[in-house]
This record gives sequence, structure tokens and C-alpha cells, in this order.
Amino acid sequence: MAINKFMSAAEAVALVRDGDTVGLIGGGGGLVEASCIFAALEKRFLETAQPRNLTVVHALGIGDKKTKGMNCFAYEGMVKRVIGGHWVWSPRMQELARDEKIEAYVLPGGVIAQLFREIGAGRPGLLTHVGLGTFVDPRIDGGKMNKSAKEDLVEVVELGGKEYLRYKPFPVNVAIIRGSYADAHGNICMDQEPANLDAYAVALAAHNSGGKVIAQVRTAVDVGTLPARSVRIPGAIVDAVVVDPTQSQSYDIVYDPTISGERRGPVPHEPPQPLSVRQATARRAAEELRDGAVINYGVGVPDAVAKLVAARGDLDRYYQTIEHGTYGGNLLDGMLFGFARNASAMIDAPSQFDFYSGGGLDIAFLGFGEFDQHGNVNASKLGGLTVGPGGFIDIAQNARKVVFCGNFDTKGSKLNTGHGELHVERNGDVSKVVAEVDQITFSGPQAVVRGQEVLYITERAVFRLTKDGVVLEEIAPGVDLQRDILDRMGFKPLMPQPPKVMSGEHFKE
Repeated sequence: MAINKFMSAAEAVALVRDGDTVGLIGGGGGLVEASCIFAALEKRFLETAQPRNLTVVHALGIGDKKTKGMNCFAYEGMVKRVIGGHWVWSPRMQELARDEKIEAYVLPGGVIAQLFREIGAGRPGLLTHVGLGTFVDPRIDGGKMNKSAKEDLVEVVELGGKEYLRYKPFPVNVAIIRGSYADAHGNICMDQEPANLDAYAVALAAHNSGGKVIAQVRTAVDVGTLPARSVRIPGAIVDAVVVDPTQSQSYDIVYDPTISGERRGPVPHEPPQPLSVRQATARRAAEELRDGAVINYGVGVPDAVAKLVAARGDLDRYYQTIEHGTYGGNLLDGMLFGFARNASAMIDAPSQFDFYSGGGLDIAFLGFGEFDQHGNVNASKLGGLTVGPGGFIDIAQNARKVVFCGNFDTKGSKLNTGHGELHVERNGDVSKVVAEVDQITFSGPQAVVRGQEVLYITERAVFRLTKDGVVLEEIAPGVDLQRDILDRMGFKPLMPQPPKVMSGEHFKE
């Protein structure tokens, strides 16, 4: 009897049972998101109240902050537990976590992607240094984001006189993945996708746990027509294939071969960025670049650094990476963070995180929610909401140099810049330079032990982490040191010598 794994979305989601652990792939903006299957699963729950009590596991943020992605799972009763690397794309899921309606856990995005691979290989979990000293360390919070989360997902172990974290394995009952083409045997090609992510690792984990692998693709092809080199997930581990002819590369982009890496092409012209506080901060941060460096950009102000490098025509001076597995190219931002045009290479996400955790990054430009007198940074729980770090911990903990970029304060601040100076007309109501962070996403003391170079660059001041504490090194031209900086901080920084004044060029049109 001929093998035929094609079926409707309704038939495919019927494979998901109450209490299943479901592994998902995807990124914000619709990146490699199986939207058709997600919607069918949501429809089934709303009509039948099944499946119930799911555990949903995902490495990166998935959704549009409204109705798509993880929002399709954000119903009381449908989900019992979420283990997510990044949560901001689903405000409804964040609310369920805040209101103790689900068990909420956060683990580093790279750790989750690599843990799927370890589960699939039948190994005893993921053993790594990533997360030591942060909120995922069981001596702190163990990744538990609310009171309902009670299970210990991680433990401290010692090998060769060194401490490591062991992230415990668990069976994966269902994997929901996406590709571009598939044949009736279930062979999945991802040639038109903007990234590979952890698709194979999630599928492997489910198959070798005795679970089901459900794949969504845009196009069905005849058996034997897919080049072997293009098949990322072999049919041997796939149980169901759903064809969605409306599948697009993102919520807004139907298909662009320069985004999938199939060919190179012109990049849409962007007008020059006008001078702003964000731009001034990015200009100062860009001073930390050096030729030949392997770099990574996070979301927020680091986006502006990436745009600045591209606008200067300097892309070829550095080796640019994204945790999704992409190298080079012109980065997209906002909802399309994780997409790149004209990339030079695309590998799978677990392998990319191997590169990061092994110390392959020279410089990481990352945002911050707040930082404190110990050099700790919080980027994972803000205003009582579960945010999640995505790949932040995996990257920040292992880069040789970390440049945190962000605003000095927020909520109501009014700043004027131009003519080579910065003037503070109104301070924000919420300081981001605090005595103690609410949650440790990056450990300053651990960074000192590792010998990392760490900077905190804001529009009005630049700080550096040392073995003695946080040093104030530079201030913006036009600001008053006492009134605009020291009086607005939650701690007194070290100042072994008077702070230098940043270049006025950063504050000129």
C-alpha cells in the first residue's frame, strides 16, 4: 500500500490528545510558524473543549501580540504549562501566567532548542554552563515565573570540579513544524523558509519519544522530486503533512527569495535615520566594533546599531549572526526580527547556539530592561509580566564582549539632542539603573569570573563592569553629571577619575 501522509488540518490536530507535551517552532512575525495548524487546534478547542491540559514548549517567541502564534493556545484549560524562551508575542499567555492560570516557566532559548536535540538523542538532558547565576539557576528561581510553577526543571551538578546546570529531559508527544515543500512520504524541504530554526530537533524529540510529528507546508510535490540535499526533515520521522497554499514567509511578506537565501537581490531603500536619542546611543555603541569581529544584535536599540552599520556600507567588515541560525545579510527589525535579506549562510538553531555557548562570539549588542550595582541585567521579567530572554542568556553569557544598549530611564522622559549636545528636559518616571534588578537575566559577578568585557551604554552615560563594581566612564555633552545622572541612579557608581565626555558627533544631525 502506497504511503500517503497528506491530510487536512482538522485530521492532523486530532492527533493531539489531552495532557500532551507539544513542541513548537517559530519566531515573531510569522517566522516558520505553522499558522494553519495552530488555527485548527484553536478551532478544535473552542468547539469541543479539547485538547486540554497541554504542556507547550517553544524556544523563541511566536505570534503577533494579538491573535496568532502562541495566542492560539492562550486559553484557560487548553494549556496547563508553558515552557517558553520568549513570551512577549502573546500578551494573553502573559496574562494567564500573571493570574496563575497556568504553570509558567522560562528557560534560555538556546537551551530549549538544544534540549530538544538531547531528548531526541536519548541523552540524560542538557548539561551546560548556560544559565549559571541567572534566574534559571535552581538556587535562584529555577526558571519558575509564577507560584503555580512548582516542578524543578533544572539542577546543579559538578563535574571535574566545575559547576554545570542539567536541564532535565521530558517526553515530547507532538511536534508541530513547518516547511516549504513535502511529498506523500513526509519528506520536508525548507528551501523557501527564512530560517531553519530547531525544526529537525523538535521533530526528532517527538518521534523518538514515541510521539507524532505534524508538518505544515505550502506545496505538495511528487515523491522522488525533492533533491536529497533540500530535505531537512526526512519522511521517516513525519506522521502527518498539512498543505496550506496560503502559507507565507511572514505575516506581511508572502514570498521573497532574498529572505529565504535562495538568491541575492536588491535591498529595499530605506531613508537615512533622523537624529534621535536612540540613534545617538547606537552611534556610541558602534564605537565598540572592530574589523573581523563575529557579532550578534539583539532587539531594541541594538537594531539601530545594525541599521547604522548597514547604512555606512560596513556589513562586509564584520561577521554578523542571528540566533535563528543566519549569518550575514541585511537585518529586518521590529516584528520581523530574525529575518535577513541576502544572508551568507543558514544553519540550524541548535548548532548556532553551540557556536555561541562555546565562545564563538566576539561582540554582542543587547538591550536591557534594567541593570544594577552588581552589573546584573534584567531583560526577562518586567512590570510583573513574564517576558523571557529568548537567546539573550545563551548569547550574553558567552560573548567575549557584551555591549548593553538602552535608555537611561523610561516612561515620560523628554530629551532633546542636536548641535552636538544632549539636554534632559524631563526625566522618566521609571529608572532603569537600579540598586537591585527584579530578576537576574545576566549575572555581573559571573561575567567578572569569566573575564568578559561588559559595557552599559545609554544616551546620557556609559558604564563599565569591573571586578570592583560598575564604573561610570563617560557622560553625554550637555548633561549635568549630578542632576541628570547621579541623582537619577539607584546606586552610586565608581568614579576613579572624572568621566570623559562622549564625542559630540554622536549628537549632531
